[in-house]
Amino acid sequence: MRNGLASGDFASIGECMVELSPTGDGLYRQGFAGDTLNTAWYVRALTSQAGRKVRYVSAVGSDALSDTMLGFLSDAGIDTGSITRIADRTVGLYLITLVGAERSFTYWRRDSAARRLASDRERLKAALDGVGTAYLSGITLAILEPEDRVRLLSVLTDFRRDGGEVVFDPNIRPRLWSDRETMARVTTDGYRVATIALPTFPDEADVFGDASPSDTADRIAALGVREVAVKNGPDPVFLRVRGEPDTTIAALTEVQPIDTTGAGDSFNGGYVAARLAGRSPGEAAKLGHAVAARVIRHRGALAPFASVADLAVF
Repeated sequence: MRNGLASGDFASIGECMVELSPTGDGLYRQGFAGDTLNTAWYVRALTSQAGRKVRYVSAVGSDALSDTMLGFLSDAGIDTGSITRIADRTVGLYLITLVGAERSFTYWRRDSAARRLASDRERLKAALDGVGTAYLSGITLAILEPEDRVRLLSVLTDFRRDGGEVVFDPNIRPRLWSDRETMARVTTDGYRVATIALPTFPDEADVFGDASPSDTADRIAALGVREVAVKNGPDPVFLRVRGEPDTTIAALTEVQPIDTTGAGDSFNGGYVAARLAGRSPGEAAKLGHAVAARVIRHRGALAPFASVADLAVF
């Protein structure tokens, strides 16, 4: 097993949206978030290595809201040089509804520029120049037109062949797909380009009929994925790493959540940051749990850097 991920920048590919999160007094706070941005945010918060950039690969409009989003990302230390501007589009929006600490989402993204982030092969290839590790999610794939999905997966296949690492979280959201067959097929295609997979067991069980996290790891590893960390809510993460015995890493106990938005994304950020620093998958899973435990005690998807940066700065 290699000690860590490839050298070079970290690039997260997907959609950043306007987030409206409840403040508890009948009002909503405007922020910016999205699954792949959330993970990039926590990788940035936990990473201090000189010379390693955290890039975001996406598309936004040319309107004032898009300008504000780009400023927000740049102020957080996230490289926005690979974000395309599209004149006739804007950015998507979602609203969080909480019942206790559990969340649900309402989306408005039909005119989102990010749906066209993979419309140009050469632009995609240029976005990965100098990148060692690329990250994407099933939501990234779900919002794209079919031909753009194929284009993105093709570019990532070449990227992996040339020595790059591809980290994939399927983040299965049935409402984003036209049908379950397409969802299952494209999710499987995502696994085929990945070297590391970060699935969630209940989602995988629902779509693929897995009886246990071990079954999920069996299926994904058989597709050529070297490292699989199967998340399972408050239950232990199941780790399958090629050439190593299977292990489980327990989550932190006695955590009282306020808002579970971004829990899986923040786990991924901790996991990836640790692997980028050469830590073992087991250590990476422990950090992922610790970051998620901090985040779910904060409203909205993005906790301030200071809330998690003291956990580990590499």
